[in-house]
Amino acid sequence: MATAPDHARRAGPASTSDGRFHHILVPTDLSERTEKAIDLAVGLASTTAARVTLIHVIATIPGLSIKELKPFYDRLERKARKTMDAWRRRAGEGVSTVTIVVRGARAEEIVSYAAANDVDLIVLASHRVNPSLVNRDWGTISYKVGILAQCPVLLVK
Repeated sequence: MATAPDHARRAGPASTSDGRFHHILVPTDLSERTEKAIDLAVGLASTTAARVTLIHVIATIPGLSIKELKPFYDRLERKARKTMDAWRRRAGEGVSTVTIVVRGARAEEIVSYAAANDVDLIVLASHRVNPSLVNRDWGTISYKVGILAQCPVLLVK
């Protein structure tokens, strides 16, 4: 099982002493199923004045330097930004929404970003799990984020 970077394990969620969420993180794989998670996060944010950050992690290939595949990663990043900008505009003016694209190991980058940026809720799209194949799904990004994150994680199916 992957572990979060040291700074991610030390940091805790933002203070929510007023019982409201202030910073909601929505990881996206750019699939349509993410739209349900974004809609839910924007709905929550609109009632609590929280800000929403959409994050996409471009998985890097272990053993190869990013410089070796820079044109490839740059193309993926342009595609990600285009999709996420459309989602950000769809969220509307009433909710502060920003987008970020990073490169690295997906679950670890999501957890690290959440810890370093005072995220107090992660809203994450997840697929439905077949009860007869439950062990197969324990290595998913949503499972890893749910275990490693220091703040609440809401899975949207």
